[in-house]
Amino acid sequence: MIESLSLLGAGGHPARGTDFTALDIRTTGLRPGHVVELAAVRVRPDGTVAGELSTLVDPGPGVPPGPVALHGITRADLDGAPAFGAALGSLLNLCRGSVVVAHDLPFVASFLDSEAARIGARVPVLPGVDTLAAARTAVGLPNHRLATVAPAFGIAARPGRTALSGARTVAQLAVSLFGRHGFTFASPPVLPALPQFAAGPLRPRADVPAGEPGWMAEAVERVAIGADGDAYLDLLAGVVADRHLAPDEVAALAGLAAEAGWPAERVRSTHERFVVALREMAERDGVVTAAEARELRQVATALGVADAGDLRPTADGRPARVLVLGTTAAADRLRARVLAEGVQLAKKLTASVTHLVADPSVPANEPRLARAAELGADVLDVHSAPVALGFEPPPAPPAPAPAPVPARARLPKVVGGRVLMGAGLLLMFFTVVGMFAGTPLVAGIFFAFFAVGALLGGWWLAEPAPR
Repeated sequence: MIESLSLLGAGGHPARGTDFTALDIRTTGLRPGHVVELAAVRVRPDGTVAGELSTLVDPGPGVPPGPVALHGITRADLDGAPAFGAALGSLLNLCRGSVVVAHDLPFVASFLDSEAARIGARVPVLPGVDTLAAARTAVGLPNHRLATVAPAFGIAARPGRTALSGARTVAQLAVSLFGRHGFTFASPPVLPALPQFAAGPLRPRADVPAGEPGWMAEAVERVAIGADGDAYLDLLAGVVADRHLAPDEVAALAGLAAEAGWPAERVRSTHERFVVALREMAERDGVVTAAEARELRQVATALGVADAGDLRPTADGRPARVLVLGTTAAADRLRARVLAEGVQLAKKLTASVTHLVADPSVPANEPRLARAAELGADVLDVHSAPVALGFEPPPAPPAPAPAPVPARARLPKVVGGRVLMGAGLLLMFFTVVGMFAGTPLVAGIFFAFFAVGALLGGWWLAEPAPR
């Protein structure tokens, strides 16, 4: 149903004039099964939203909705919702004449293909872009979950539980990738001619904005949680980020891992590595509060990890919280660098922000610049920030130029050099005359050698001093 397009940097076919339709889904599991929620957001290249679609999807009478504790969709929510076939027409109408984008496109495409095959729908192949793979190319991050990539790209809205919130974030991410990051298509996308389909009734789910991220959510953004695109780790990180890991959530995760064929040992080792990484993030901040220690131990206990260990701050003098302002690719790369270095990336200016970095797109009269200085934060520009934040060593100072030699001090050398050159020329003259008069060859070569030496030595002594 969706064919992934190859992308290039500069030099490919530009996306100028191309609309994007961002997709996100909620499913019954990690393997292709049933879609229980579908959302799509169409945006123009300048980021203007041209249309949205959101609906719950009934997988069939009596079919379980999957991990309710994770996506929040109950069987009662699905009763009376349209089937996939009834929602497909509305989806294709929104996608017509656009390039489809999704974060972890292979995962989304596999479920849509499974649903289309189940109802026997023959859908033309739609061109698509995987924003996860593109973001991985654009910036280096500890992980490329959508909730991590969004703040790195300066996207204010965090993806929440609903598919619509995720699709909105993916749409903004696509605009940034093809806009300020300059991605292009390796070959022009082929947009299939789609007819106008009958649009059936939809049942959207109420979109609840994500709450303010706590310490745990910010720590998850800085944790290298494994292979990008691993749906289990993405779910695990998402559940942990809300600070409340309930037993039903842990049971839901275990069920999904078993369904995906993960042996118990693999699940256990994954949980242990995840908790250890969280502990390292807590200690690296330099200050471990009682709440952080309590939350970490609660997560460790819920995941079956025996002990989170004694938390010991290991501050190394690096910044505690960095706020990066700006809408350039350089600002995105710095935000990603902050996360990759294990430093907290602030979402807004508070008293806990230690450094504020602004790129050239931030006006000089931006109120947060003055306010940051009032709060005692260091205000930096985006180019000097990596060195000022301690991420890179300062550039080596240029080697000092040799001190000029005073002309009066050089006068004896110049005179001596010229005298020596004159002696060399005179000796060379007599050598040549002598050889024409019959002087033996060996003697001529001997005197010529001394003449050349005198010329070179005199030239070296009389060479002008460097300026």
